[in-house]
Amino acid sequence: MSKRNKDFLLVFVSLALLLTGCSATARAPDRAEGYVDHPEAKVWLEQMKAEGFDEDFLQEVLANARRQDSIIKAMSRPAEKRLNWEQYRDIFVQPTRVEQGVAFWRENQAALSRAAATYGVPEEIIVAIIGVETRYGRITGSYRVVDALATLGFDYPKRGSFFQGQLTEYLRMVQEEQIDFESLKGSYAGAMGYGQFIPSSFRAYAVDFDGDGKRDIWNNRVDAIGSVANYFAQHKWRSGEPVLAPVIFNQPAQDQWFNQDLQPTVSLGEWRKQGASAPLKFDDAALATLMKMEMNQGEQYWFGLHNFYVITRYNHSRLYAMAVYRLSEQIRAAFESGQAG
Repeated sequence: MSKRNKDFLLVFVSLALLLTGCSATARAPDRAEGYVDHPEAKVWLEQMKAEGFDEDFLQEVLANARRQDSIIKAMSRPAEKRLNWEQYRDIFVQPTRVEQGVAFWRENQAALSRAAATYGVPEEIIVAIIGVETRYGRITGSYRVVDALATLGFDYPKRGSFFQGQLTEYLRMVQEEQIDFESLKGSYAGAMGYGQFIPSSFRAYAVDFDGDGKRDIWNNRVDAIGSVANYFAQHKWRSGEPVLAPVIFNQPAQDQWFNQDLQPTVSLGEWRKQGASAPLKFDDAALATLMKMEMNQGEQYWFGLHNFYVITRYNHSRLYAMAVYRLSEQIRAAFESGQAG
């Protein structure tokens, strides 16, 4: 090879290496090695040290956490934003889930009765929550919780602050409960156990309902049942009060009336004056939000009352709350029918 060609080859190779290096710099960093060197994680680590966490423990957590791209994809397309009420209902309110709910109720009747008596939350609501969340413990999630929370905390800027906070809550939780941080699995959003509690909810609302000294929502149905009931009680479920009221329009409805907020702020009496009424058996003083639920063809209209709002504290979605309530109604009817038979 001539000197000219050698010089040309050297320049070409050098340029190729330079471009490769630039390309590598532009790509998202490989998280196979964990999150120790991630800029956001470094800031978070310093904050955690200031709160008293051991640096070696934090380094171990970040070194073990792995980015999961499928989590980010799942967060970008939640069912509550893609489906109308009829489509959403058909996923969660179905004969199989009702039958499984009745079976779950029968198998755990003592714990459910005690939870209803202790917390004032109906058995069917507790069962329906667990049914919607995990099919009564059949599908509790396959992601390591540490991976889910680190991925969303450090590589999902839209909600990074929230999930960094949940990662902190998770580390507090595993230390308090004496659990290996690598061992727990859950949903793509880091929710855990039968009732899918995120770490902050676990720390605030999980209970040792069987008195064995542990709050185990992963393997212990009794603790899971008590914890769901306590969650609702702490969010001010009102025993014996209705959840929904049907709507009777006395004049054409205006679009701005509907779906303004999950929290009810207008009384049924005030709605009546505007031309949207509930049956007379409902208290005019009760606060209600007016909801339009889209179907494949047409709409359904409902007043969401206080207890409907409480269900949305579990998942901030009208579709979710409606699915839980409708499933609970069918489970209660099937359970009582079976008892009568």
